[in-house]
Amino acid sequence: MPPRLEARPRQRTRTIAAALLGAVLLPGAAVAQGAAPTPAAAPTATLTKVASFDHQVTGVTVAKDGRIFVNFPRWTEDTEVSVAELKDGKLVPFPDAAWNSWRNARKDEVTAKDHWVCVQSVVAGPNGNLWVLDPAAPAMATLVPGGPKLVEIDLATNQPARTIAFDESVAPQGSYLNDVRFSPDGKTAYLTDSGARGALVVVDLDGGRAHRVLDGDPSTQPDKSVTVTYDGKPLRRPDGRGVEFAADGIALSPDGKTLYWQAIKGKTLYSLPTETLAGGITTALMPATLADKSVAGRIETVGENGPADGLIISRKDGRMYVTSPQDDSIKVRDLSAKGNALATVVQDKRLRWPDTFAEGPDGTLYVTTSHIQDSAFYKPDAPAALPTELWSFKPGTADATGSTAPPPAAR
Repeated sequence: MPPRLEARPRQRTRTIAAALLGAVLLPGAAVAQGAAPTPAAAPTATLTKVASFDHQVTGVTVAKDGRIFVNFPRWTEDTEVSVAELKDGKLVPFPDAAWNSWRNARKDEVTAKDHWVCVQSVVAGPNGNLWVLDPAAPAMATLVPGGPKLVEIDLATNQPARTIAFDESVAPQGSYLNDVRFSPDGKTAYLTDSGARGALVVVDLDGGRAHRVLDGDPSTQPDKSVTVTYDGKPLRRPDGRGVEFAADGIALSPDGKTLYWQAIKGKTLYSLPTETLAGGITTALMPATLADKSVAGRIETVGENGPADGLIISRKDGRMYVTSPQDDSIKVRDLSAKGNALATVVQDKRLRWPDTFAEGPDGTLYVTTSHIQDSAFYKPDAPAALPTELWSFKPGTADATGSTAPPPAAR
């Protein structure tokens, strides 16, 4: 049966008014606890709407050949399509309808290991294939046994190539595996866990083995001093709970040597040399507590982003782009020196909870708007099926002062 999710026609958006300076924040942003330093530059990018959806989108990725994939987590509705390819203005279930046939009401009938349960991220790997991260926790609640997995799909055949299943040592109850980045050689994956106990997960893709690191470390936990706000008010559920997402955004330097992450309920961007996470013999033989202490000792504080969701380091210029849900904006960080101030790339009311980034072959950046603040989690009268969008923009040459190392070669 054709999916109900349909993309609307592509259309050009208006350039942000010149009077909107980077130092001017939307109402509520200036009083937000843990807000990032005042942006240093005026917005320079123009948004283009790529697609509108009738359901809540989170992840997006663009393959080397330009194919666009998106995913719809099973949060406030029992979505009919979890992973789709955006093709000729339509959403096509991917890799097929069968993989998208799991439903909450049929969880005892449909196997979780080979169906999408609650997909959070889709990411194109360095080998050109698509990887799908399924935390298998509908409504970000109880994990479905046998469901947490990382699946590679061969884009030459559009068929699953391998599945790496995560047991309770990697994805315990209360976890919510969130996003993933891949080493340039395609041998290692790095994941964030934004669930009840934040952590990072390192996956040996060749061997199919995975282990948690920094489980419960302050760098992967929500920051108690930060309150995520919107429209000048703390963003809270009807029962009073605020935004509590732990380690969420993740990025990897183009050379694969430095991993970056932060919590949404946080303000600090952290980094770590990936050699520390290699899972070598010494670390593997240590008790988990000692191994984490060894890793934690190498963590560096890069700077403050304020509450942020998506992170990406551009292949084009090596700078980090950051989504800023509190003030409907996208910012950029020059990584050539620690503590560099963020600059605003674009600030627009239509960026309602800018969520996840992807980079196209030509350097165009794509970003989803998941409208989390409009969802039934925070607004009891909100529709279960939440309308959302996919946007794109081309970074300008003056998005941030300074420069990083020479642009890396295209992968």
